[in-house]
Amino acid sequence: MSKTSVKDVSTEPGPEHTPGASRAVGGSRAFALLLVIAGAAGLLASWVITIDKFKILEAKVAGKTYTPGCSLNPVVSCGSVMESKQAAAFGFPNPMLGLVAYGIVICVGVSLLTRARFPRWYWLTFNLGTLFGVAFCTWLQFQSLYRINALCLWCSLAWVATITMFWYVTSFNIRNDLLPVPRGLKSFFGEFTWVLPVLHTGIIGMLILTRWWDFWTS
Repeated sequence: MSKTSVKDVSTEPGPEHTPGASRAVGGSRAFALLLVIAGAAGLLASWVITIDKFKILEAKVAGKTYTPGCSLNPVVSCGSVMESKQAAAFGFPNPMLGLVAYGIVICVGVSLLTRARFPRWYWLTFNLGTLFGVAFCTWLQFQSLYRINALCLWCSLAWVATITMFWYVTSFNIRNDLLPVPRGLKSFFGEFTWVLPVLHTGIIGMLILTRWWDFWTS
């Protein structure tokens, strides 16, 4: 893969990218679309989980039991995840945080489609937000695999979306000199940004596969 083809995913050089100058930076159409799509995927997952959570609570009040459609078996059991204490890590359902966070990501992507440009502090704050998101997802992955002992498919979609946006936003900041890194690392991000989310997601997939190996192979 050539450097040009990869760079189109994050940014297209222009007058606003003058090296060493205090400037506002905009991204390419491809990078903007990636943010919109990843944000929409996370927003969809958060919305569905929120609706199912409300239905679970309504059923409990009525003395009934509601089983989400994505509860397919003892392992892929969204209901088990939604009813766990980890599903409300901050005192309210986690997907409500996702409704806000992924909505912001979509707004940033749409703004870039209109050729909006943002200062360095904005991009670093955005990067910090995606870092928090991927760290929170990592904690949820551990809890899901080794404490709750169940997997939620909609949560998994949100994980992939968050991982993807984190690595591409980080790459964007590095290649636009918004995050200082050694030249070799910058060159790597210029050529192989796509490797990082694929590898990251692949590791999680392998953990899921090995965690329930007996179940998948039975």
